Amino acid sequence: MSFQDFYTVLEQNILDSSWLEIVAAAFGLISVWYAKKANILVYPTGIVSVLVYVYICFNAQLYADMGINAYYFLFSVYGWIKWSQKTKNKKERPITFCQTKNCLATIFLFVLSIAVIISLLKIFKSDDAQYWATNIPYIDTFTTSVFIIGMWLMAIKKVENWIFWILGDVISVPLYFYKGLVFTSLQFFVFLILAVMGYIEWRKLAQKEQQVVETN
Repeated sequence: MSFQDFYTVLEQNILDSSWLEIVAAAFGLISVWYAKKANILVYPTGIVSVLVYVYICFNAQLYADMGINAYYFLFSVYGWIKWSQKTKNKKERPITFCQTKNCLATIFLFVLSIAVIISLLKIFKSDDAQYWATNIPYIDTFTTSVFIIGMWLMAIKKVENWIFWILGDVISVPLYFYKGLVFTSLQFFVFLILAVMGYIEWRKLAQKEQQVVETN
């Protein structure tokens, strides 16, 4: 695809987008920015984004996608509650690295989410032979499961959440480009940049917290 073709498809994607889609995308980007800064506003802005997507998917009869965004909404509420809780010293929940129990829980949740998503796709897209004739359903399932893990690890303020966001974004950029959704692909590219920045920033904060704990 030449640059002119890329620009033409991008322009058409933007023109085809409803104002609701643009609002959802904008709040999604704002939410990731707040996440990078470890600011609790990541959740209210993220909730606006996913609720708009739930509405859009419902109207488009994309019930599987609607269900996934509804899951994101529930985990955003969970994360908001977890970030609001104070420690015994009445301090904010610190950013830390994953421990063995977190890694085991991650593996379990990842496998479970893949099984649930595939089952939902089988139910809602069982008659779409063209959809199942490609590898897209399995790639979609993998990336969604990766993002689910990212949301959970972010909720408990683990640095490794950004690794999952980065992985999901790296896959999503070419995936949506392949689908002809250049605007969405570009959006995930911006997410990728913010995720890399978020990982660097959270790693520094976690190392600083570790030093404080070791000093005390």
